[in-house]
Amino acid sequence: MKSLFEEMGGTYTLGADGMYYPDFALSEEEPHYGKYGRMRLRHLKEHHKVLYNTLLLDGELIKHLNEVDDTANQRMELLTLQMKERQGVNEALKARDQMAWVGAMNNIRNAAEEIVLSELIYC
Repeated sequence: MKSLFEEMGGTYTLGADGMYYPDFALSEEEPHYGKYGRMRLRHLKEHHKVLYNTLLLDGELIKHLNEVDDTANQRMELLTLQMKERQGVNEALKARDQMAWVGAMNNIRNAAEEIVLSELIYC
């Protein structure tokens, strides 16, 4: 009779002491995620415990967090660029009225981040 671990594809190795030990492999993916990966991790732990545990046990958590972080950063760059173009926030404005430029850029970054958070982090 197979154990649940074996039914799920797990294997055991006979140790020098005569005991069988499960073969576990750690993810080979190196974590490089930043702000958005950490936010996603916290969200998964607090609101999607089953998904978090599944990703963790399958060795896919680091890969998932890296991908979310990379995608979120790319999306932030793209959205920020598009919003700047639409609103006419450019170097000419920066040279003419630096405070207006700073305020416009802060609004753009905040709006872009709201979109990224709702689309990628808190879904």
